[in-house]
Amino acid sequence: MVTTPDRAVMRWLFAFSGVVAALIVFGGFVRLTRSGLSIVEWKPVTGVVPPIGEQAWHDAFAAYRRSPEFLIVNSSMTLDEFQRIFLIEWLHRLIARLAGFAFLIPFAVFVARRRIPRRDLGPYLAMGSLFVLQAVAGWVMVASGLESRPSVSHINLSVHLLLAFTLFALALWTALEHRSAPVVPRRGAVWSRSSRLVAGFVAVLAVQILYGGFTAGLKAGWVSNTWPLMLGAVVPETAFGSVADLVESPITVMWIHRWLAFAVAAMAVVSALGARERRADTDVRRGTDAIVGLVCVQILLGIATVMTSVNMALALSHQAAAIALFASGVFTLHRLRSLDGFAAVAPPLHDAPGDMSSTAGAARR
Repeated sequence: MVTTPDRAVMRWLFAFSGVVAALIVFGGFVRLTRSGLSIVEWKPVTGVVPPIGEQAWHDAFAAYRRSPEFLIVNSSMTLDEFQRIFLIEWLHRLIARLAGFAFLIPFAVFVARRRIPRRDLGPYLAMGSLFVLQAVAGWVMVASGLESRPSVSHINLSVHLLLAFTLFALALWTALEHRSAPVVPRRGAVWSRSSRLVAGFVAVLAVQILYGGFTAGLKAGWVSNTWPLMLGAVVPETAFGSVADLVESPITVMWIHRWLAFAVAAMAVVSALGARERRADTDVRRGTDAIVGLVCVQILLGIATVMTSVNMALALSHQAAAIALFASGVFTLHRLRSLDGFAAVAPPLHDAPGDMSSTAGAARR
């Protein structure tokens, strides 16, 4: 919990969470262009410089030609084609490095100037650790596609994705802590019904995002381009042959990802209705409205992506909408927990429903 709110730190954290969100979307672009395995070495320092000169490019291409992806999938690839996918992945890694500096340098400055006191260091150290862990997970993911298979492990890809979303959520939550200055003490605050419902929504959405990672890693989006039927049936005959199919079968994973979306939508509606007693609070009202609206947009984009055999623009829009939906859930949950905390420290207040917005304002002040 932030004990010393600071507007400059808040702005930095909002900007950093935006950078993380952009990296997630760009990672989707890398995946859709099949560029992720073009760089077969992990050089955190020297890798910042791309191949320079004809010989350097030939050496990089020679290394790629020894990879399973080239041998099995891209054996007819030319040097020019390789350069295109190489530069996409190089740019991805460069942006990730710059994102690291976008976190480390401001953090060091704020600590040096005591804008972030020592007692508040926990969330920031967790963010730094998550960033490093996410980078390592990214290389482990790439390495899984350089040994015997022409693609990365969908499990490793999903771990990489979830770590990125966790980093995004932590940065956003901490920025919101600064925004609600001065922070109302919330330790020991009872979880209200509305907070529990929105937390449940975020949890179900996280599972859906996990299955989105499985779908991407298994290339399950290309299994069937029809909706609502899949391979001519509501439930394909081969969808549930074993327990392992739940995470290993492209057909099963895609079926779950399709229909879990409606469970997410149901949770969105339930959580929005559950927060109705606090909808007089502007932030809660905006958050729940965004959740319901974005979940509808997300489902429509998902259906369109399926029916166009994974059109790149639609697929990336689908991923971006998932980030916006997740952010709306985090935003709404944070606001509800702030109100829970306010209620915990001010139990004698019994405002009329129409007066709750002023109570919320007092919580922020």
